[in-house]
Amino acid sequence: MSAKGETAAITPELYNAIVTIVDDRTKEIRVTREDFNELRAIVTDLASAQRELAHAQAKTEERVGGLEDAVERLAQAQAKTEEALKELAMQVGKLSDNIGFSLEDVAKVVLPGYLERHLHIYVDDLDRRFFFVDGKEVEINLYGVGKKDGKEITILGEVKSRIYEREVNKFIRDVATVLPVIKGEVLKVMFGYLVHPYAAKRGEAEDIILVASYQR
Repeated sequence: MSAKGETAAITPELYNAIVTIVDDRTKEIRVTREDFNELRAIVTDLASAQRELAHAQAKTEERVGGLEDAVERLAQAQAKTEEALKELAMQVGKLSDNIGFSLEDVAKVVLPGYLERHLHIYVDDLDRRFFFVDGKEVEINLYGVGKKDGKEITILGEVKSRIYEREVNKFIRDVATVLPVIKGEVLKVMFGYLVHPYAAKRGEAEDIILVASYQR
């Protein structure tokens, strides 16, 4: 059979069927290509978004790093300040020893004015006092009876050159021992050259006023 015979054997119906099938396959290919192009666009957008995210993250890390550096510098400055305060306290302590003027004497002069200005408590004198409770002797560095809003208030004070949390805890125990023999309202106060932050926090929790010697 010749090639011409094969061509002649294709009827119009068969030709139309072949064209339809080829056209359908072409449409399928076109849809697949469109899908691919859409996917490629999505990947492109995703890559762009990822680059933007990485850039933003780098900026954030840079800001966080800067903040950490600032915090570190602040901590170093605070440590130096605390060290300088400690040195100052030691030098003032030596000076007090040399001239025979104790920190307790300083507290007796400074505290009445401080209590009047900040707490509206008026007290003339603060003196050392010994209490005997249940056979136990307790020494209070600063004792005085003042007035606030016309009512009497007893001041119980402790003097330490450097006040740390352990000094506050000891004072809390001493006050608890003598409270049963004291009538009326009581103000608890501690006075020193240096007040450590932990001591201040502990004192605040126990309603203790902590005053550094340089405060007025």
